[in-house]
Amino acid sequence: MTARPLALVTGGSSGIGLELALQFARNGYDVAISGSSAQVFDAARTIEAQGAAAYPHRADASQGEGVESFWQFVLALGRKVEIAALNVGIGLGGAFVDTDLKDDLRVIAINITGTVHMAKNVARHMVANGEGRILITSSVSATMPTPYETVYGPSKAFGFMFAESLREELREKNVSVTAFLPGTTNSRFHKNAGMGTSAIDQGPKNDKTVVARQAFEALMNDDDHVVGGDEATRQMVRDNRVTPEPVKAARHARLTRLQS
Repeated sequence: MTARPLALVTGGSSGIGLELALQFARNGYDVAISGSSAQVFDAARTIEAQGAAAYPHRADASQGEGVESFWQFVLALGRKVEIAALNVGIGLGGAFVDTDLKDDLRVIAINITGTVHMAKNVARHMVANGEGRILITSSVSATMPTPYETVYGPSKAFGFMFAESLREELREKNVSVTAFLPGTTNSRFHKNAGMGTSAIDQGPKNDKTVVARQAFEALMNDDDHVVGGDEATRQMVRDNRVTPEPVKAARHARLTRLQS
């Protein structure tokens, strides 16, 4: 057994999820991570290089059985979960009439259903223990319509409001909830979403390590939400509060329409 507290990260194999796991490791936490491929075991070795114990688990987050298998894996460690970063999420680019329905539904299954499923387990665990911190990864896309990512943006809007709602419910239970809204980062997120030819993937990106550190600091400060990125990213979110929805939709379409 180790004296270090335990953090949990869903979708911790790569990108922002791995960077979050590394933040926890560097700040004194052991980390349990989930991922859908064998890459999760490589990620665990990267985490262990920071002096932390890492517990990798491979599972399909689009299936309830996969979500629950990771939770049961964590419980079997016999340790209290101090932090849970509900980070796993996928995108899907393309016109809604062209995308496959099963792919749209997979976005919903991972970004919404899976998040709620794991949050139920984590919240009950932490309330029973009398303490805990939960980070829910949303996106700056939660603050605007997202044409050509027509299901993704609304799924992240759900995550943002879900986090804010759960935060209020757990406020007097000594369990904090922080919503994390990263902007575009230097990960493979848009390429994995089939958006490698879009202007948004070709444009400037925030550093994923910096963005993860911002999320960690906000979580530890018990902030209700944090925008991950540079000042331009934060200003865009501020502007989105007062910009008409059709204007935001048209702007986003220019960035996300796939180029031939």
